[in-house]
Amino acid sequence: MKTTKHILAAALLLSATVANAQYTNSGYFTEGYTYRHQLNPAFANEKNFISLPALGNINLGIVGDINLQDYIYNIDGKTTTFLNPKVDAGEFLSNIDDENELNFDTRFQILSAGFKGFGGYNTIGLSMRGNLNTMLPKSLFVFAKEGIANRDYDISHFGIHTTAYAELALGHSRQINEKLRVGANLKFLVGLANIDAEFNKANFRLGEDQWTAVTNAEIQASVKGLKYETELSDYSNTQVVNDVDLDGFGMNGFGMAVDLGAEYKLNDSWSFSAAVLDFGFISWNNNMVATTNGDKTFTTDKYSFSFDENSENNFEDQVENMGDELASLYELEDAGDKGGRTKMLGATINLGAEYTLPVYDKLKFGLMNTTRFQGVNTWTEFRLSANVAPVKFFSAGVNVAAGTYGAAFGWIMSIHPKGFNLFAAMDHTLGKVTKEFIPLTSKGSFNLGVNIPF
Repeated sequence: MKTTKHILAAALLLSATVANAQYTNSGYFTEGYTYRHQLNPAFANEKNFISLPALGNINLGIVGDINLQDYIYNIDGKTTTFLNPKVDAGEFLSNIDDENELNFDTRFQILSAGFKGFGGYNTIGLSMRGNLNTMLPKSLFVFAKEGIANRDYDISHFGIHTTAYAELALGHSRQINEKLRVGANLKFLVGLANIDAEFNKANFRLGEDQWTAVTNAEIQASVKGLKYETELSDYSNTQVVNDVDLDGFGMNGFGMAVDLGAEYKLNDSWSFSAAVLDFGFISWNNNMVATTNGDKTFTTDKYSFSFDENSENNFEDQVENMGDELASLYELEDAGDKGGRTKMLGATINLGAEYTLPVYDKLKFGLMNTTRFQGVNTWTEFRLSANVAPVKFFSAGVNVAAGTYGAAFGWIMSIHPKGFNLFAAMDHTLGKVTKEFIPLTSKGSFNLGVNIPF
């Protein structure tokens, strides 16, 4: 589908422009992790710091339940995809969920600093952030694998959502009394791009003489300089979207958000904490809409199908002949600029409980719950960690997590002698990878930063 391909490619590109996960939960209880204040604004560093430009805090992350290992097979000693005829359809489809999610989150810290003053600890940070959330129904893979094996297919609830923006964050935390510390971050946001593509319905009835599709889709794109290109449809005799034109790229909206956090020390052994992150919005300047205007029925006898794979008009050959004309399934009309729109960010809630070992106070154990609110892509996880700081210039931790997307193993290491800080962490440690270093599971993250404490 030419239109669909271009929209999805644009969404992927917009997500990649912000650096290609925004928070490293492995560092929540780790002393010496410079950016704990991003996980809970009540947390404060022992020293002032300034980041190296563009190197202070780089986060790369992916999480979901679409695992590459379920789509790649070894047949006759060669690596192939699930579409290979020698791959059993029943075996392949038994590994695919009814709804399949894949989420990318990105943070690229341009500059950051923290210092003591004004009765507490203060932070300032400038960063680029983005996320890409997808939802793929199992029926999409059933159709791709089985082809004409069935006459009726219902491919619904396929969506992709992406947002990219710049963030200026000002934070302050202070001690209220001996037990309670609170903090907040005020964030000023500059919107760069937002695309919401909802392919709500695609019902197919495939026959030997003709085939019919009932589709319903809408794309909302708030990107500076984006316009839809159209052409006259041979089927409906109307102007339909066949491409996108991106003339420039820049600021396209403004917004604000807050982080709120608190930490309560019950005694020398136990402390509890809670935070709400990214509670806010972005008001986008425009909303370029492409839509089917409700349900659209498409019928054609230009191509006929045979259930006999040896026939001249078998399904596989006819689909190949159709090529880009499959775009007719989604004949999106350019509805123009519908004006500005306001969208909430995906907020996150962190809850933590920490226990310090009485016989060795340099060893601490923590239990953390994180819930990310992102519509149909909402997820939650619990993370149990052990953290140690045996000497002043070194701290590290390991943890295990379980939640919406299964189990994971994480770790963090921070070296922070006088005047220098280097940390590295993974919330989801990579397992097996391909020769091209592509992870075979959809869980992986990496966090790296270089900062100067003083």
